[in-house]
Amino acid sequence: MQIHVIQPGESIYTIARRYGVPAERIITDNELAQPDRLAVGQTLVILFPEQVHTAEPGETLPSIAQRFGVPVRQLLRNNPALYRSVRPGQSVVLRYPAPPLGPLAVNGYAYPFINRDTLYKTLPFLTYLTLFGCHANADGSLKNMDDAELIATARAYGTAPLMLISNLDCQDRFNSELAHRILNSPEARERLVAQTYSRALELGYAGIDVDFEYILEEDAEAYASLMRELSAKLNPAGLVVFTALAPKSSSDQKGVLYAGHDYASLGRAANGVMIMTYEWGYSTGMPMAIAPLDSVRRVMDYAVTQIEPAKLLMGIPNYGYDWTLPYIYGQSRAPSISNTAAVQLAVDRGAVIRYDPKAQSPWFRYWDASGREHEVWFEDARSITSKLVLAHSYPLQGVSYWNVMRYFPQNWLVLNALFHIRSGID
Repeated sequence: MQIHVIQPGESIYTIARRYGVPAERIITDNELAQPDRLAVGQTLVILFPEQVHTAEPGETLPSIAQRFGVPVRQLLRNNPALYRSVRPGQSVVLRYPAPPLGPLAVNGYAYPFINRDTLYKTLPFLTYLTLFGCHANADGSLKNMDDAELIATARAYGTAPLMLISNLDCQDRFNSELAHRILNSPEARERLVAQTYSRALELGYAGIDVDFEYILEEDAEAYASLMRELSAKLNPAGLVVFTALAPKSSSDQKGVLYAGHDYASLGRAANGVMIMTYEWGYSTGMPMAIAPLDSVRRVMDYAVTQIEPAKLLMGIPNYGYDWTLPYIYGQSRAPSISNTAAVQLAVDRGAVIRYDPKAQSPWFRYWDASGREHEVWFEDARSITSKLVLAHSYPLQGVSYWNVMRYFPQNWLVLNALFHIRSGID
């Protein structure tokens, strides 16, 4: 794999000649909608297949998999564009060079309304699919979620579906009081454990991910106790128990986002821990990288002192923000933007994409039609690579993407080139 950064005057065809790779392959791999329009500073992932097969009449991906001894799941990772079918004459990559960094577990968060084409293309790259939307009531009961189709689809692709349980209230806000009432009521906790257990088994989940946020400091031990109770009930049935934690860098870190998450206790109680290492740059904050690598490293340096690295999954953002300048505290609000849309915006506005070496993140500025200046921070192949390499350096169980609602081709190209992605269901 080679990550190429577009320079002034370059085209797909000059880049293809430079690397000895067909231009059509670069276009297909990177899913370029307008390959004749590139932004200076834009990244392209250049891949070098070891074995390629030309599909014959009547062949399908399963028949090709059987013929060449390559799992269908791996064929789909090698050829995301063939997620629906393969036609005679199409080029099918059977093998790339062996991933240099070994195995990795990959989680992706999604809502039930995820675009189905995006889902089908993403699932081969996921060990776990965490379905966001199952909220707890104050009495410990669980709200219903329409998730049967997604569970069945995930399992069909070899991905383990996880049920997310949160303390979101009816306004879709993480609610400290709601968590407090559940955690301090033995009856509510017992009901939550019982309903989680029965629903997970009934619907075919492989486990759960508990995402209680803005927990009061006084409830930290009660939250760890709840996690122990969930593990004691679910683990004997073969169900895994994960929890998602705020990005702390010390045990005494203050603030309602952090104080209720005791890394050491929760790490002992759960089978896996997803650290939400993103949102340094956020919608109402100042323009900056969403997950600056130096900040992410500080969190993970602390996390591995409290929790076994083999239990940890490091968060990776799959989005950017577009701020209108000047930033005004308390008034500015940046809309989120997909990584592919960010690049297209740079192309359309003639912006040069720059790269912050400390944050390891791309960014650019542009002027809109109303004469207002904007600043955009997002992720590209370089920033994703730096995060994946960081996760491997500890080494962690894996990484966790918030979220996979928007398809980002370069992320999956890089991931597949660097790691052997663990299957969630054998």
